Parts: sequence; structure tokens; C-alpha cells
Amino acid sequence: MILIKQAEVYTPHIIGIKDVLVCGGQIEAIEERISLPLPSCHVIDGTGKLLIPGIIDPHVHVTGGGGEGSFHTQVPPVSLSDLIRGGVTTVVGLLGTDGITRSVENLLARVKALKEEGISTYACTGSYGFPSVTLTGDVKRDLVFIDEILGVKLALSDHRAPNVTVNELMRLGSDTRTAGMLSGKCGIVVLHMGDAPSGLAPVREALAQTAIPVKIFHPTHVNRKRELLEEAFAFARQGGFIDLTCGIDGAGRPAACIMEARERGIPMEQITISSDGMGSWSTYDESGSLLAIGYAPVDTVLKEVKVLVQEYQLPLEEALCFATSNTARSLELFPKKGCIRAGSDADLLLLEEDLSIHTVIAGGRRMMEDHVLLQKGTYEI
Repeated sequence: MILIKQAEVYTPHIIGIKDVLVCGGQIEAIEERISLPLPSCHVIDGTGKLLIPGIIDPHVHVTGGGGEGSFHTQVPPVSLSDLIRGGVTTVVGLLGTDGITRSVENLLARVKALKEEGISTYACTGSYGFPSVTLTGDVKRDLVFIDEILGVKLALSDHRAPNVTVNELMRLGSDTRTAGMLSGKCGIVVLHMGDAPSGLAPVREALAQTAIPVKIFHPTHVNRKRELLEEAFAFARQGGFIDLTCGIDGAGRPAACIMEARERGIPMEQITISSDGMGSWSTYDESGSLLAIGYAPVDTVLKEVKVLVQEYQLPLEEALCFATSNTARSLELFPKKGCIRAGSDADLLLLEEDLSIHTVIAGGRRMMEDHVLLQKGTYEI
């Protein structure tokens, strides 16, 4: 058991100074005062600190991305310690450009390893390509029979995309929707959005021709250029979720895009933030030749929340939603994830007043305390 004493609690909505009791991996109680004389209960003094839900990152290349500059440019797998240092307690792993040397099998192996090491980890089958790479040979079967898989990945409007037809997109959306219903999952199609002029037009056409719910399609990297961001804002007004990627600033960094959306009356609950962690970034010349390549860190989501609060003066309870409750709802994991309430998973961050991380608790297990990392991956030094 863990008892956090007298922290200012954000659920993510602020509820004041409370004691929070964690037991068996869940939040057991939230009270003004909790007194437990049990010697087995670990007590953390939260005085002067802020208690928030753990960060949910819905887009991380847990096996490493890259490879677009040949084999030597492949990115290594994500480390548990880097996730913890970024305050990430729940992560969705997926593949990217490379669905050939990377596979759903090694994706799931890394997902299961991270789960064993202590954080909640899910996955999407597929990669950029189509037909989707899978474990069972079928997207629907992957979703229904593999617990960790929540949806499928596909690239759209990108020079590396498979250029699916609208009919193929409709079929993938319908299959994913059905499999999600059968397995009690969100059943989503995560769309890597590129720079091509087609933008979200295939998604709009697919929705216009079918009864597929708008929530099935999750476009990400929508802040890569102004035209795409405008389409994404319209998509959010329809009730779709849109994901802003840290490290991309073609149309503005996520914090700037959120503030613009807020001013324009875009539904705030439809916006999420992700890191694209361990995914490669690349720049090309006009002929399509690679100029530079690198990869994204996994600690950027909480940093973007800090920017919203410290640079844009957005109240913390509003800023937190984009990295906690909104994301949990988009993945249909709320209220198990993304909030602080009795019965929810004990995924918690205790922050200093400057929003630096003091303590990380994932699934009721202390991963960091007093700024010191307590848990590392098996092979981390």
C-alpha cells in the first residue's frame, strides 16, 4: 500500500488538498485525511506538491523506428527508464514505415516486456503499409484474440503511404470497428498523416459513404502543415479525435495549436498529444533524396503540458486533459486510465510546483520517488 499525504489533487480537475490511498494497483480512497497505522503502508509526503494522473502516450515506436536511410539508421527500442522519466505510465506501441524488418511479433514482444517491467502497454497491429501486417494473418483476428491490440496503423497522404482506395479504407474501418465491438475495445484506425495534398479527403469520403462512426479514425501528426491542421479542426468539430505530435511545428507546436483551437471554439475534448517517441524524423530534398534523419524522445508530452501552463498560462487542469483524460477516452480506457478516482488504476505523478517530476507510480508500483529512479528495464545500466 502507498499513502500520499496532503497533495493538491488534479483528477485532472482540481479537487483541493487530499490524501490518496493506493492498494492492489488501484486507487482505494481519496479523502481529506486518511490515517493508517499499518507498518506495511509506504507514506509519501505530498505537502506543497501536485498529484496528477500518469501521462498516456498513444503513439510510441517501442521497438524503435527509422531505417529510411538504410539499416544503420534503425532506431533502438524504447527503454523503461526513459518512459518513467517522462512521466509516461501508459503507452500504445506501433510500427511505422518499416513493416518488413520490424514485425507485429517483435512489437508484441516489446509490449509484453514493458508490461512485465511495470507500465501499462498496448499496441496497434499494422504499419504504414496495406494490406496490414498482422500476427494472425487478419486485422480482425489480431484485435479480437490479442489482448494488447486496440486497433490498426495505416499511413495516408504520404509519399511512403500505400495509397489505399477509399473502398479499402472503408473496409479497414469497418473491420476494425466490428472487431473492436466483439472484443470490447476501441477498435481504431490510427492514421499517420503525411504532407500530400489529399490530406483527410479519403477519410471524409469514407465517412460520407458509410455509417462508420467518426471516432474510429484517429489522424495523427495533424500539426505538420497548416492545410492539414485546418482539416483536422473540422474533423474534431465532427466528433473525431485528432492527435498533435510533439517535435512537429509545421503548423505550430501542439501547445500553440491547442491555444488556437481553444480560441476558435474547437472541442477541446477531441484533442490529444503524443510524442511519436523513438520514431524517426526525416527531411528530403525536392527530388526525394534523404537529407537528414533522427528520432524523437519519449519525454515530450509532459513537457508540452508544461508549455501550456508556463508559457501560455492555461490552467493546469485544462492542460492535463490532452495527455490524460482525453487520451483515455479516445482509447476507451476511461475511467480505468486517465483520471484520479476510487477504482481507477493507480497511475500517478507527484509534481513539484515547477511541474518537475518528484514521484512516478505505475499500476500501484513506485517507479520513481524523490526524483530518483527506482525501476529500470532488465538490461538497462
